[in-house]
Amino acid sequence: MSGPLSGLRVLELAGIGPGPFGAMVLSDLGAEVVRLDRSDAPPPWSGHDYRRDVLARGRRSLAVDLKHLPARELALDLIEQADVLIDPFRPGVCERLGLGPDPCLERNPRLIFARMTGWGQSGPLAGTAGHDIDYIALAGPLAAIGPPQEPPPPPLNLVGDFGGGGMLLVVGILAALHERERSGLGQVIDVAMLDGTATLFAGITGFMNMGIWSERRGENLLDGAAPFYATYETADGRFVAVGALEAKFYELLLTGLGLDPQLWPQDDRSRWPALREELRAIFAGATQAQWCERFEGTDACVAPVLSLSEALEHPHVAARGVYELRDGDPQPAPAPRFSRTPGAIAGPGPHPGEHTSAVLEHWGVGADRVAELLACGAVVQRAPPSAPRPGADPLAPARPSPGPGESP
Repeated sequence: MSGPLSGLRVLELAGIGPGPFGAMVLSDLGAEVVRLDRSDAPPPWSGHDYRRDVLARGRRSLAVDLKHLPARELALDLIEQADVLIDPFRPGVCERLGLGPDPCLERNPRLIFARMTGWGQSGPLAGTAGHDIDYIALAGPLAAIGPPQEPPPPPLNLVGDFGGGGMLLVVGILAALHERERSGLGQVIDVAMLDGTATLFAGITGFMNMGIWSERRGENLLDGAAPFYATYETADGRFVAVGALEAKFYELLLTGLGLDPQLWPQDDRSRWPALREELRAIFAGATQAQWCERFEGTDACVAPVLSLSEALEHPHVAARGVYELRDGDPQPAPAPRFSRTPGAIAGPGPHPGEHTSAVLEHWGVGADRVAELLACGAVVQRAPPSAPRPGADPLAPARPSPGPGESP
C-alpha cells in the first residue's frame, strides 16, 4: 500500500452500492480495507465470481456471524484498532448488533464512524427502503432530466449511489480524519444519498435562484433544449455528443459544419428548434468516424458516444491509462492521480470469508482465540476453489524465493 492513505485502517461492514464504492476509493488510495462479511454470504461455488466485482477490489474479507457474542466482542476488538468504520445499514441496525457509535467510540475515541444510508439517520423516511432513483426523485434532480414529452429516465445509478453517496462518504471520512489531527477525536458521520444528491444539484439550484433555469424540462441550456449541447445520430447508426456551450466554441462548431454563425445566433432561443433539425440532418450525412476525423484536435467540443469496450481503445483514454485490464477485465484506474504517492489497485475482490484467518492474525488475534472462534461458528474461513491454500492472502507482499540451504 503506497498511496496517500497508506497506514489507514478501514473496517467495512458489507453492503451494496455506495459503501463498497467508497471503500474501493479508499483502498485505491492506499488504505488497508477489511470487509466484514456475513458468515452466510453466498459461497464461491454459487455462481458469484467475486474476483470480477470491481467495487469489491483491494480489500480482504473476514466472515463473521454478529449474532454470536464472541463475534461481536471480536468486532469491537478490531474496531479498537481501526481508523474508520463504514456502516451501510439502515438506522438502528448497528445498535441492535451492539456495534452502535456509543460502544465503538467508547472503545476507540479516535474512530471515524461513517454511516452510509439513503434517507439519512433522521426524518420520516429514515427507516424505509429506497434506491438511487428514489433519492434523486425526492431531492429534485430526476425531475430535470430527460425530454419533456417522456417520463424522466434513470441516469443509471450514478447520481445517488455513487456521486451523492459513495463520493460524499469519502469526502466526509477524509474531512473527519483531517479534523482528528487537531482534536485527537473521532466522530460520527451521517452520509445520506438524499443529501449528497442535493449537493450535486447545487449548480442547477443556483441557476434557478438567479432566474436563468426553468423547472420545466426541455427549456434549459443543459437539459437537451439547446441544439449545441445534445447528441446526434450519425449515418452509421452511432452517435456524437456536442457540447459547444461557449460562443467561441459554438462558432467553431458551426463553421466546421459549413454553417454561417451569423445566420444562427446562439442566444436566439426561438431558432433553437430549427437549428436542431439542421444539425440532425447534417450529422446524419456522415459516419461517427468521419465526424471525429473532422473535429479531431479542435475546440468545437464534439466527441463520439462510446461503449465501454470502445472507450478502452480510444487513443486519449488509452494514453492516460484511464482503465486497467486485470485478468482480461477492464477496471477504472485509481483516481485522482498523485505525483509522489500514487494509488494502485491492491488486488481483486475477495470471496466472503476468504481471508478470515489471515486478517485475524494480521490484526493481532492469537491462534488459540482464532481456533475457538472458528469452532463455535463466530467466524468462518472459506477459500475459493482456485485458491492455492486456505487463507491465502493476495494482498500480502510476496516473499522472496528461498536461497540455497534455506527452508521455504
